[in-house]
Amino acid sequence: MTKPQQPERARVLIMGAAGRDFHNFNVYFRQNPAYEVVAFTATQIPNIEGRRYPPELAGPLYPQGIPIYPEESLVELIREKHINLVVFAYSDVSHEYVMHRASAALAAGADFMLLGPSSTALKARVPVISVCAVRTGSGKSQTTRRVCDVLRAAGKRVVVIRHPMPYGDLVRQTCQRFATYEDLDRHECTIEEREEYEPHIRRGIVVYAGVDYEQILRQAEQEADIIIWDGGNNDLPFYQTDLHIVVADPHRPGHELSYHPGEANLRMANVVVLNKIDTADMAAINQVREHVRQVNPSATLVEAASPIFVERPAEIAGKRVLVVEDGPTLTHGEMSYGAGYIAALKYGAAEIIDPRPYAVGSILETYRKYPKTGNVLPAMGYGRQQIQELEATINAAPADLVLIGTPIDLRRLITIRHPSDRVYYELQEIGRPTLEEVLAPFLH
Repeated sequence: MTKPQQPERARVLIMGAAGRDFHNFNVYFRQNPAYEVVAFTATQIPNIEGRRYPPELAGPLYPQGIPIYPEESLVELIREKHINLVVFAYSDVSHEYVMHRASAALAAGADFMLLGPSSTALKARVPVISVCAVRTGSGKSQTTRRVCDVLRAAGKRVVVIRHPMPYGDLVRQTCQRFATYEDLDRHECTIEEREEYEPHIRRGIVVYAGVDYEQILRQAEQEADIIIWDGGNNDLPFYQTDLHIVVADPHRPGHELSYHPGEANLRMANVVVLNKIDTADMAAINQVREHVRQVNPSATLVEAASPIFVERPAEIAGKRVLVVEDGPTLTHGEMSYGAGYIAALKYGAAEIIDPRPYAVGSILETYRKYPKTGNVLPAMGYGRQQIQELEATINAAPADLVLIGTPIDLRRLITIRHPSDRVYYELQEIGRPTLEEVLAPFLH
């Protein structure tokens, strides 16, 4: 049987969400004459399609840049643009979801590819510790903060490099450095970006992010003894790591083996942090423990809690409370609640208000797109208009108290007319080994 002839340059479409897709292009395709990347598609994040990966970043093989289309056009694009290869390059989706996309691509006439760390992870000149997760909302951020605290207490210069969230001008966002709150304003950060950067800045830690992660790495190396890769969603690290820490969540038992690329993270992990054991069901905790033993028996297992702290807990009792939670945790993380909801129950709220009747604009559309979201309000803020719609939704609700369960203080960005309170959460290891013991080789 004659093998079909391939074009001199395979025509490629990269499926993404303004993160891993750009990284895969930069390190694997940008200077590779065997491939021609014809298009990106975009999903998960509002209003990121309809843009163009700019020629300034795309390189000399792409003088016009590369267009970005909505993922809904995938099959049509494969046929119209004679695509030979579809590369799947985003995260926090079920294995079934990935294979449905693969089936669509194969049926339309294209091959389907997943690129892993061996093809995309860059080598640093200083040690790298990665903190990733099996799902969004597992507690990766507080784990990262705990790792940073341990290393800095030993006198190490720590720099955090955060998984990308370039939702604006890609050229301006090529390599971003955040050291002050003013940097957040200067770069016009979204709520989602602020939630990841602000807690580190508050501790005096410099954060890098952007689009070109080799340029970011080379700049960050100049001011770091150790680099912390602060992973997003449940994506794989962009850098070769000396210690790979992965956080698992017993509130979603089984997801550690059924989501991409979270299962790959779990199998690669040197250390697995089993988080939230203070609030999860014991049967679920045991199920996750057993799954870790099954697929990665050599991993060190650290068990931890995420204790909740409230500014004025007595103010919650007997009140009608509107709970505002971290947006991505509720949306593609598929959680129906977060720390704010747990705090409202713990401290005796009379009622947790359903925000849906008061949602407007893109906030209402978020509930339609993610119907599993519970009686909590996702703090969506991917642009100025969405932030205004979040503010309008909060102020329209008949609340005695707004309980803010996001990693940042939303009151710095929006005007909340109701009394409000904040929920904080940090990682606390339970028993041994501790993260300090795990990190001991990096402390001396």
